[in-house]
Amino acid sequence: MAEDTAAATPETPPEANGAQPEKRKKLLRILAIVVLSIAAVWGIWYFLTQSGRVSTDNAYVGADSATVTALISAPVKEVRVSGTQVVKKGDILVILDDADARIAVADAEAALRQARQRYGQASATADAARARVTARGADISQARARLRDADAAVAKARAELARRESIAGTGAVSAEELTTARAALASASAARDLAAAGIASAEATRGSASGDLGAAEAVVTGTTINTAPDVAAAQARLEKAELDLARTVIRAPVDGIVTNKQVQVGQRVAAGAPILVVVPVATAYVDANFKESQFKRIRIGQPVELTSDFYGSDVVYRGKVTGIAGGTGAAFSLIPAQNATGNWVKVVQRLPVRITLDPKELKEHPLRVGLSMEATIDTRGK
Repeated sequence: MAEDTAAATPETPPEANGAQPEKRKKLLRILAIVVLSIAAVWGIWYFLTQSGRVSTDNAYVGADSATVTALISAPVKEVRVSGTQVVKKGDILVILDDADARIAVADAEAALRQARQRYGQASATADAARARVTARGADISQARARLRDADAAVAKARAELARRESIAGTGAVSAEELTTARAALASASAARDLAAAGIASAEATRGSASGDLGAAEAVVTGTTINTAPDVAAAQARLEKAELDLARTVIRAPVDGIVTNKQVQVGQRVAAGAPILVVVPVATAYVDANFKESQFKRIRIGQPVELTSDFYGSDVVYRGKVTGIAGGTGAAFSLIPAQNATGNWVKVVQRLPVRITLDPKELKEHPLRVGLSMEATIDTRGK
């Protein structure tokens, strides 16, 4: 029975046993060729597209946010925006109570009118003083004319007295005539002294008038009603009051989104106190912190590709390196690291790189400050 079973089992041909290793070797060679081909294609692709690129996921969105502050101290009358609201430059954000500011403007206007009035009075006083100086000059001329007349009268009286005294011994002139002539000379001499005193008085009066003229002209000389110091100071106070009145209406300094609002109706805000922040998301940028070992070929102007978890890897931003920080973040921290210790361990430092984004792409896919990004710089670019 066993012999019949052995006889029924067919024997394996020797050619079939040798064909299986050959087929296996052929498959292995094909697999090796495929793997090498894939590796070569990948290497060529990496060399052409990925070589010379440095990446980091330590990158965050930033923006030059505008902190809005109250420039005067006043109660809040109206708040026209809410947090997360989009605003345009010039939009009204907050209105402060302007009652005190309006009173200050009215007071400054009255002070300006008073200063102009005083200038007009000073100008009129100078004109009056100038007229008095001219009048006193005329008085001096009159006094000098009277002195000349008195001198002539004295000379005539002296001559009359001399003539009578020369013939008094002949009896042709009475004693009474001689006495009268002497009295006339004395009277003429007194009149001459009075005329001389009149000249001195007129000159003194003119000196006083000249002093008044100098004081009046000192206020108005070289100035106009608009350039006079008192008027200019009053005008400046009025402009300051009008500026404070205008500052009761607080407007958006830039386009952006209202954030961190800290103001409510009825609250009294102090001058310089921040009340909200406007974030200009349309001009956002990225600060990417690259390792110091990656800066061998990083240059300003090189192109950058960025993705954000906010939109996913399907949205790719294209930017450009516009600046490299002057120091690491650790160097400018509040408490810088002190490495002069015995247990010092080297830590790879990171340096911020400023990346400017394409405004069109930002408009299509707006970002928010603080979002994380992944940045890849193509260092082959210039």
